[in-house]
Amino acid sequence: MARPRRGRSGRLLRALMPEDGEVAGLPALMLLTEARRGARVSAGGELVALDEQDRAAWDAALIAEGHRLVRERPATGTPPGRYQILAAINAVHTSARHVRDTDWPQVVALYDQLVRLAPSPIVALNRAVAVAELDGPEVALAIVDRLDGDLAGYHAYHAYHGTRADLLRQLGRGREAGAAYDRAIELAGTTPAWRASSATPPPSCRAGCAST
Repeated sequence: MARPRRGRSGRLLRALMPEDGEVAGLPALMLLTEARRGARVSAGGELVALDEQDRAAWDAALIAEGHRLVRERPATGTPPGRYQILAAINAVHTSARHVRDTDWPQVVALYDQLVRLAPSPIVALNRAVAVAELDGPEVALAIVDRLDGDLAGYHAYHAYHGTRADLLRQLGRGREAGAAYDRAIELAGTTPAWRASSATPPPSCRAGCAST
């Protein structure tokens, strides 16, 4: 019952504020996030990284509705807002049948817009993950290393170390990667589905960083 109510609410808001693009952006973001809900957690309750999710389990109807809202830009000439950009990033990811088909230049370009509009270390960290896919781990690691001090006070700081560990692993710097994984596990405060000794990076740090 929640989905129809949410749909009616979104349509009502768009009718009341047709020139506000964020009125379409937020419902689009919610729909595209909800569409992946069944694939984001394994049967054992573990988070599944975006690049490992079973895309056949994504809700195609919700994705189609979310994509429609993303395309529904008001003809006001105003730049997109934060929710519109986040929804567009999710639209790019959900348009790809496989992670290798993702339009990473578009994802990076959208994150560039988001950094200008609503700069934060978390946004920059997510952008770095996309940069790694486009320009390689060495370029991304240089970006991530510059964020160390900025992210120190954030609750998602473990994602910084997890992301850094994965990039170090890709560069063949195993000892440093292991230390970074250990730090990520320590800061997460829970027993995660991944281990520092594993070759598999934490799910919060691949193909989406903190936004699996």
